[in-house]
Parts: sequence; structure tokens; C-alpha cells
Amino acid sequence: MPLAKALELAQEYDLDLVEVAANARPPVCKLMDYGKFKYESAMKAREARKNQAHTVIKEMKLRPKIDPHDYDTKKGHVVRFLKQGDKVKITIMFRGREQSRPELGYRLLQRLAEDVQELGFIESNPKQDGRNMIMVLGPHKKKTEAMAEAREAQAARKASRQGDGGDVSDDGTDDEHEHLDEHEDHVQAHDAEDAAEEVPAHDAG
Repeated sequence: MPLAKALELAQEYDLDLVEVAANARPPVCKLMDYGKFKYESAMKAREARKNQAHTVIKEMKLRPKIDPHDYDTKKGHVVRFLKQGDKVKITIMFRGREQSRPELGYRLLQRLAEDVQELGFIESNPKQDGRNMIMVLGPHKKKTEAMAEAREAQAARKASRQGDGGDVSDDGTDDEHEHLDEHEDHVQAHDAEDAAEEVPAHDAG
């Protein structure tokens, strides 16, 4: 349709002639209420941002000669992070003569990756970074999927209490447990060396 005819129709129907595919040959235009179009587009973008999960990278620090009990504790945190759909940056910290034995850190990272392979995969292979060795684990499940499963599990627990004849009112039990978990994370985040820390991801993808 000639441009003049399209503009005439837009004026006749009190609409706007909006170009929607500038790279097409010929370019594609539509007759529409541009104000309404902008509003609907803004609402869709807002809803998409609302539903987008906030991606973070957790960090776990280990020593190359970590004892079995501490290793199990650290591994437990990594498992929890991966179940939550978060990436985990594993840092092996070398000191003194340990720096001449990088294979210790490499073997420890490989062991950890194998121990949690059902929940995550190696997204970034082990590499030396100064006195540290770093590896990044990615979760098999997306953040949104992990959040949905957590909500379903919480609903199932409440339904189970109701089926057992328990008090199904919101007594704050789950909130209390969550608060304790958050407090534990907060304390661990301020540990001098081996704490689990949250580092905002620069790359949300």
C-alpha cells in the first residue's frame, strides 16, 4: 500500500501508522493506537522482569588439605546452593609451600565436582588465579524451577500437617527455619577465610 494511502487511512480512523519491521523489504507498518501499544509493551516488559529470577553466584572457599569433616560440611553447602538453582564458585586457597602443589587443589575440585554431579556440572574448568585455584559449578536446574519446587515442597508439608490433624495455621515454623538458615549463612559469610559468600553475578545469563 502506498504511504500516502496508509496515512490517509490512519487519519480517517484516528489511529497511528507505526513501523513494526523496519528491516523488512518493504518495511512493515500497522495502524494502531500507539499510546495503547506503548502501555501494553511496558506492562509486558514489567511482568517479564518480575518473573525473572535473580541470579547469584555463591562462593565456597576450601584449603587443599581440608579435613574430611570440613569437606563434608562445605560439600553440604554446595549441594544446597545447587538445589536452589544457584551457580557456585569454588576457590582453593594455597598458602606457603602449598603453592608448589597445584595438583592437590585440582584433585580436590575434581572430587567435589564428582560428588555433586547429580545436581550440577563444571561450567568453568579449574584454573590457577594467583595463589588460588578456581572452578565454577552450574546447576542442572534453572533458578525458576528450583524456586517452584521449593514452593511445592512447602505446600506439601503444610498439606501433610493438615492430614495428620495438626494445626495448619501459619505458626511461623517454616519462617523460623528459614530465618535460622539465613542466620547461619550470615555467620558463615563473615568467617575469616573459609566462609560461604554471595557474590552478585555480573552476567545474569
